[in-house]
Amino acid sequence: MVGEAGSITPAPPRADLALPWDEPVPDVVAALATARHEHGDTFVVGTTGGDHLFLFSPAGVRAFYALPEAAASKGVADWQMLLRKLPAELFDGRRTLPHDLFGRDEVVTYLAALDQAVEDEFAALGAEGEVDVFALTRRLGHRMGLASWAGPASARGDRFTGLVDALDALDGADAFVHPGDMAAVAADGQARERAAMAAAEALITETVAERDGVPGDDLLGRIIERWADVPGTAGARGVARDVILVHLGSMSNLFAALGWMIVHLLLHPEVAARVRSGEDGLLERCALESTRLGQRSIMLRAVLREVEVDDGTAVYRVPPGTVVATFLPLTNTTSAPGLEAYDPDRWARRRLRDEADLAARELVTTFGHGKHTCPAMPFSLAAMTRSVDRLFATYDLAPAFADARPLPGQIGGVARTAAPCPVRYRRRPA
Repeated sequence: MVGEAGSITPAPPRADLALPWDEPVPDVVAALATARHEHGDTFVVGTTGGDHLFLFSPAGVRAFYALPEAAASKGVADWQMLLRKLPAELFDGRRTLPHDLFGRDEVVTYLAALDQAVEDEFAALGAEGEVDVFALTRRLGHRMGLASWAGPASARGDRFTGLVDALDALDGADAFVHPGDMAAVAADGQARERAAMAAAEALITETVAERDGVPGDDLLGRIIERWADVPGTAGARGVARDVILVHLGSMSNLFAALGWMIVHLLLHPEVAARVRSGEDGLLERCALESTRLGQRSIMLRAVLREVEVDDGTAVYRVPPGTVVATFLPLTNTTSAPGLEAYDPDRWARRRLRDEADLAARELVTTFGHGKHTCPAMPFSLAAMTRSVDRLFATYDLAPAFADARPLPGQIGGVARTAAPCPVRYRRRPA
C-alpha cells in the first residue's frame, strides 16, 4: 500500500508543467525537454496522483535503475497506470502472468505460431497492393499471440476478427498512447472496456469448450489446467481473463517496434539492400536501433517506503506516495553525439559499440536494464527479425509516405505514428 505523501528533501526545482493524464499536453517530449532545459536534470512535476521526481543525470538514471523493487516498485507504478484504462477485475486472481511466458521451450512454440501467422497475413495481402505498415504489424501480432496462448482456433476466421475488435477496444496501452482520453474512460466507468472484456471472454470460452474437457499440451492447455479446481463459469472466466491479460501484456509494444523496424528500412534502402543480401546479424541490429528510436517510455517507480536517491549533486530523501521517473526519448537520443540519427551499425550484438563513452550505460535503453530488463527481449528480437526477413524476401516494398513521426501526445511504450504509413508491395518472383 502506498503511504501518505510527504515532501522530497532537499526540495528539487518544481516545473510548471502538467502530465497528459491531468491536462492536454500537445507534445510530451518537447514539454519535458523544456522543463529539463529550465530546471536541470532533476526536477519535480506535480500531478493529481502525487509528485513525480524526474531524473536525467547519469548518476540519477543509474540510481533510478538501482532502486529496490520492494521500496520503489515498477510493478505497482505500471499497474496504477494501466488501471486508468483496464478494469481492476481483470487483474484479480490471475494465475498466469506475462512474465511467466518466455522460457526457451515456450519461445520455440511462439515462433512456430509466428511462422503460421506470417503465412496467413501474406495470403490476406495477396500478390500486390498497399497496406499501412502499423496496421499490418498489429494484425500479425494479434494473430501470433492468440495462436500462442489462446489456441489456433482463436487466430483464424470470425473468432479472430471478433477477438481483434475486442482486444483493440480493451487495449491497456491507451493509458499511455492516448492519455488525454483517460478522463472520458473514467467518466463512463470503463463501460466500453468492460463490454470488450466480456466479448473477448465469450470468444475464448468458445475455444476452450471445443476441447471437450481435454486441455491440450499447449499454453492454453496449461492455463486451463491452472483453473481446473474452479468449476463452471468462474473457472471459464478465470481462463479467459488470464489469456486476455497475457495477450495485452505481451503484444502492446511488439507490433509498434516491428512497425518502426520496417519503416526505418523503407526510409534507408541502402540498409534494406544489406538485409536482403543476408548480412550476418544485421536484422537484430536493426531491431535494436528501431526500438531505441521508437521508445516513448516513461519509466516509473512508485515509492512504497522512503528511499534515498543520489543524482550526483544531491542526495534526496523521497517519501512514500512519490513516483520516481525518467523518460527514455530524452536520454536515448541525447546522451552521446549522433544518437538522434538511425544507425544500426552502432550496435555490436546487443550492446552499443561505444557504450563505454556513455556517462552511464543506463542512459540508453531498448528493453530495460538489470532486474527490470524485459523478459520477452529474446522472443521480441527473434519475432521482429524473423518477420522482417520473411517480408523483405517475399515482397518488393516501396514507401507511399515521405516521413514517419511519433504521436506527440504519447507518454509510454513504443511510439505509435502520428499519421498512417502506407507501403506499396508486390510479390517477388519465386
